Parts: sequence; C-alpha cells; structure tokens
Amino acid sequence: MSKSRSELETEIARAQEELNEARRRLVKLRRRLPPEPVRDYVLKNASGPVRLSEMFGDRDDLILVHNMGEGCSNCTMWADGFNGVGHHLQSRVAFVVVSPDSPSVQGDFARKRGWRFPMYSAEGTTFFRDMGFQWDEEEFLSGYQPGVSVFRKRDDGTLVRVAKDFFGPGDLYCGVWHLFDLLPDGPAGWDPLFEYSS
Repeated sequence: MSKSRSELETEIARAQEELNEARRRLVKLRRRLPPEPVRDYVLKNASGPVRLSEMFGDRDDLILVHNMGEGCSNCTMWADGFNGVGHHLQSRVAFVVVSPDSPSVQGDFARKRGWRFPMYSAEGTTFFRDMGFQWDEEEFLSGYQPGVSVFRKRDDGTLVRVAKDFFGPGDLYCGVWHLFDLLPDGPAGWDPLFEYSS
C-alpha cells in the first residue's frame, strides 16, 4: 500500500527534524574538540610574504578556505558562492581563500570571476599538507582537497585551529546541491562548469 501525500509530508518533517538534531549534535561535538596549535605560516599574495597571523586583521577568528585552485570547477563554484556572502562573513570574522596557485595566477583568475575576498598562495609551502588537505599520490583521493579551517588568535598572539571540514558535492557549504536535491531527479549527474552559455 502506497503512502498518502499527508503521510509522506509527515515523514519528511520528521526526517528534517532528525537532520536538524544531528546537525546541532555535530556543532556541539566540534566545539568540544581541543584547540590545535599551529605555527604562524608564511604564505604570499601579490605584495609578497604574509603571515597567517596577519590574515586576521583586527579579528580574533579567521575562516580560511582551502581551495584547489583555478583548475577545479567545484572549488570555483564554492568560491563564487563565498563571494556573494563574503561581506556578511567579514562583518563577523576575517575570511580568506588559500590555494596552491601562484599569486599571479590567483589574481588573474579572481579578476575574471569578480571575487572580492582576500586570496593567498600556499605555493612552495607545506601548509595544505600540514593542515590535512593534501595527501600523497598513492593514497585514496590523492592531491589537494578542498575544505575549510577555522583559526583563533589568542590574547598572547599564539594561533590555534578550532575546527576544520572538507568540501564535496552535497556538503553544507554550497546551496546549489541542496536546491538540485529538490528536483524530481536530483542533480542527475550535473557538474559545475567554469562558464555557462546564456
């Protein structure tokens, strides 16, 4: 016997509440993780070397996106989305994007995309690997991985990482996938492109 629309809507509402409760539990668990000390890495931008501590500006907290660079259409889509909400984020915390691309490649790509957030290059550093966003070639999902690290600058100037997460299709950081999930056939194998025809 098939379920009625009303029964399915009730089941959907229950599943949504279970999902919301699981998310609240996840947030609480993440906040219980002990802070992880990190060194004051030196990355670079178009002006030259920049310390991780300088990226905070006058803020105590820094959200740093680990972006795989100009060759990744998924990372580009996430960055496009962050560009749209960057002013909201920056009203509360420092927000930057870091990729392994050189500063000149980053600058050209950011201009083409209209990105307004600060970008820094980890080119030639161990930053991605040390933060857990790069694996050796022979390992599963080898190479650079996209995600986010959240850092706090303590009163004594030391830096700690208080949270991290990985990005992937369907994650909580890109609404595109969730809107497609509302379609009868879901994303249906869709992948983001760098450009779309009008």
